[in-house]
Amino acid sequence: MAIESFTSELVAAYSGFLSVLPPFFQSFINLFFLAALIFIYAVFIWNLHKFISTKNILNLNLNQYNKAEHPIIAKIVASGLYLLEYIVIMPLLIFFWFSLFGLFMIIFTDLQIDFILLISAVIVAAIRMVAHYKEPVAREVAKLLPLNLLAISLLVPGFFSFERILGNINQIPGFFSVILYYLLFIVVLETVLRVFELTFSFFGIEN
Repeated sequence: MAIESFTSELVAAYSGFLSVLPPFFQSFINLFFLAALIFIYAVFIWNLHKFISTKNILNLNLNQYNKAEHPIIAKIVASGLYLLEYIVIMPLLIFFWFSLFGLFMIIFTDLQIDFILLISAVIVAAIRMVAHYKEPVAREVAKLLPLNLLAISLLVPGFFSFERILGNINQIPGFFSVILYYLLFIVVLETVLRVFELTFSFFGIEN
């Protein structure tokens, strides 16, 4: 309710501000804000597409802190550190990218929250799967898919309405109310990919 009230007041203030300006300046300000928003989205995609498409995002090498001398204890500690890095920390970072991408989708499109989350989850899953195959291909997917979605959104009638974009912000509370389910999805996905990686490594068939 607080966000809806805030956006309503913001839309009213923005409309009131534009109403005192000549039509030319109204169009100019609208286009400027939309161009700035697209700029922010493009910078986000460009700077983070390599991050999301990297197989081992962190490379923390937490095993260097494994000081256990007993072989069995050393293996248990190594397994725990591996799980911490790749099944806990890394999915949280991927989830952060997923959340930001989903928020941009809410702003740019008029799609339902469930559909936006589905699209975002499918794109993230595809990028992560390809990253475990070949990172250069994953980088292209992580760059092209989000930018193509933006291009499609630009062709939707009514896209160049700043009031519409502000109105879409009202959907954000619904986005965060269900997003944690997708954190579980990302954790499960990374776990499955790591299981395959370890299995292939064990049998010496990584290539």
